[in-house]
Parts: sequence; C-alpha cells; structure tokens
Amino acid sequence: MPEQISKYPEVTIQVLKGGGARCGPGVEKQILKQCPSERFCAFPSGEICVYGLEQIPSMTQIKMTELARVVCPPAQRSATDPGGAPWPEAGALGVTFALGIAIGAVSLRFRRR
Repeated sequence: MPEQISKYPEVTIQVLKGGGARCGPGVEKQILKQCPSERFCAFPSGEICVYGLEQIPSMTQIKMTELARVVCPPAQRSATDPGGAPWPEAGALGVTFALGIAIGAVSLRFRRR
C-alpha cells in the first residue's frame, strides 16, 4: 500500500476522510504497520500513509537516495554539492594550471641563456 508525500498532510487527510477513509488513531493497520497513527488512513480497498515534508526520513518504502535522484538529478548538482563533482570545470582548471607551469618553465630557461 502506498506512502504519500504532501506539503499539507493534514489537508490531504481531511480530503481522504471526505472520500470515506477512516483515519487516525484507533484505525486498524493491516499492511502499513509502521505508519504513525495520526498519518494513517484506511479504505475498504487499501491503506495510505500520508507524510509531510519533514517526515520524509521516516518513510519505509521510499529511500532518501531514490528521492534525491528525482528532486536533484546529477545534471543539476552544483560544484558546492558534495554529491556532484564538477569534472569539466576541474579538468579545464587543471589544464590551465599545467600550461602555466610549462610556459613559466620554458620562459625561465630562455631568460637564463
């Protein structure tokens, strides 16, 4: 049965109740046993656990790494993001540095002659 993420979990639970769901403490859990009671809703056809944004780490069906791939794909990561290495920028910087050293060494040899 699904775990759901909502920016407004209380509103989502009210909508589910309006649709005939039984929600909250006292409702028997058959599948989503780890769902906090205040976030749990049951229908005759299944169960739903509604999580707010701050409760995402508590979810059992969605891993943080799975969510991170969708929320912040590797192509969108910045140089300050520890998960994304800026290899094209680092490579260009490295080549420029190496060229600077080589040009400096060659010009130093010509000055000594």
